[in-house]
Amino acid sequence: MSDKISYKDAGVDIDAGNGFIEDIKDDVKSTFDSNVIGGIGSFAGAYALPSGYKEPVILSATDGVGTKLKIAIESKKLDTVGIDLVAMCVNDLICNFGTPAFFLDYYATGKLIREDAAQVVKGIAKGCREAQCALIGGETAEMPGMYSENDFDLAGFAVGIAEKSEMDRVSLVKKGQVLLALPSSGIHSNGYSLVRKIFFDKLGMNYSDDFNGKPLYETLLTPTRIYVKEFKENKDNIIALAHITGGGIVENLPRVLPENIKAVVKKDAIKRLPIFEFLSKFVDEDEMYRTFNMGVGMIWVVDEDKVDDILKNTDAYIIGHLESGKKGVELI
Repeated sequence: MSDKISYKDAGVDIDAGNGFIEDIKDDVKSTFDSNVIGGIGSFAGAYALPSGYKEPVILSATDGVGTKLKIAIESKKLDTVGIDLVAMCVNDLICNFGTPAFFLDYYATGKLIREDAAQVVKGIAKGCREAQCALIGGETAEMPGMYSENDFDLAGFAVGIAEKSEMDRVSLVKKGQVLLALPSSGIHSNGYSLVRKIFFDKLGMNYSDDFNGKPLYETLLTPTRIYVKEFKENKDNIIALAHITGGGIVENLPRVLPENIKAVVKKDAIKRLPIFEFLSKFVDEDEMYRTFNMGVGMIWVVDEDKVDDILKNTDAYIIGHLESGKKGVELI
């Protein structure tokens, strides 16, 4: 009997990795546009710089999905967290007036299960199609001993292009401008450590338990909304954008305000989703607004004379306005 040890004996299956690449080829290619150079399997992804920019600036954003991933793994529904991954990156890019160009992902696991990984990439590809960007690269790392067999982690990287003269939005923000909310699809990808503590530790609920007429896991795994299309269609009418992620409205909206401007947000104008109404039974209101998006996935700052045009073209609605005062958010 041979006493030689193979890489597979150590827990890493090269053949499974190669098979996985074949599994995802069609999904990946479905995201390609005319700027993608080459195919899948090279050492690096290549993307031609689009023409039409006077002073093009390359923007980048990276993020993960947080402990929402744990819910996906335990409920065995893996086809939507890839959308979350893309959304968390591209929604940040557009806040700097960047147009997403391409995306890369990193998938790290204890043992590569081809079917599971393919479901994740299917979601990533769907997110890229929604964000109108190309999935041009990725890395799958099989690391036994680092992760338990069923666990995996995700990271995403988006690259976009902006016109240099359009990037400084804060200098354009002034008192009298209007705050428009674009609804979130749900919790998005922030605050899940608190969500899990309430539903599973405190209340002892199961993923299959009913919540508003459907299994709880479906509500908790509702993918993060991607706002790229709306941004592109209304770009000329938008002064500034804030992606409402961890920290909620009170932490994220000030990032687009100058020092002498405060945002006044009407709490009763916010279209709160049922999931937030439920969670608010167990969490103080201030904590809710500092943790969750409360039903608002993105806030646009717009001039008053542009409001009607945007309301006609989107599902946005008015939640407040800007006044002179110390930089910050006043919830009334």
